[in-house]
Amino acid sequence: MELLPAIDLRDGKCVRLRQGDYDQETIFGDNPAEMAARWESEGASRLHLVDLDGAKVGRPVNLDAVRGIVEGVSIPCQLGGGIRDEASIQLLLDDVGIQRVIVGTQALKHPDWFREMAEKYPGRLILGVDARDGMVATEGWLEVSKTSAIELTQKYAGLDLAAVIYTNIANDGMMAGIDDGTLRDFAELAKTGIPVIASGGVTTLKDIEALLEVERQHPGVNGAIIGRALYEGTIQLPEAVTLVQK
Repeated sequence: MELLPAIDLRDGKCVRLRQGDYDQETIFGDNPAEMAARWESEGASRLHLVDLDGAKVGRPVNLDAVRGIVEGVSIPCQLGGGIRDEASIQLLLDDVGIQRVIVGTQALKHPDWFREMAEKYPGRLILGVDARDGMVATEGWLEVSKTSAIELTQKYAGLDLAAVIYTNIANDGMMAGIDDGTLRDFAELAKTGIPVIASGGVTTLKDIEALLEVERQHPGVNGAIIGRALYEGTIQLPEAVTLVQK
């Protein structure tokens, strides 16, 4: 299982939100590139970047901070937040140097476009599925649709996607662990054949152990994003990396 430290960007700073609420923000650093270098030095093999401002306005915003991160580390980075047209995909992949881009809102609202992009950029797109009570949330989590997370993912089974990232918004940033229902969702998503990256609620090494148990039964669940737990110290990245490499 690959562990991906999260760096959420807002106004060029490294922050974390609770349950995707922009009014519940904690700033963890003014220098995201420095934070990225730290996670690389502690054993990260890939970084997960989120442009929170971009998610809200529908286009990449924190490009200077993202460039600083990409240029400052040697490990690949993936980015989500506000990627809603091909120009943004091209900019991030070809100019900024992002390895994989995450598309959420447009995959729900414009499935034909998303299919076209997945075929045009094989292995470079990630389906971002953020859910509240099992239903897909969009527009930076500001809207909730009538489509279930499982239904949306099944729609794209067979495409050459790098992964699907599933986030239970209720767990995100709450430091309360991953609930059994969400673990079952991860297992169900793995049946689509798309690699699953777990996100939201990874709080202690016990949560990683629970994910490893799911991975043993469903090998498609092969990644986990860790955010607030790293910044608040309830998970030490070197220990977590050692655990997944056993």
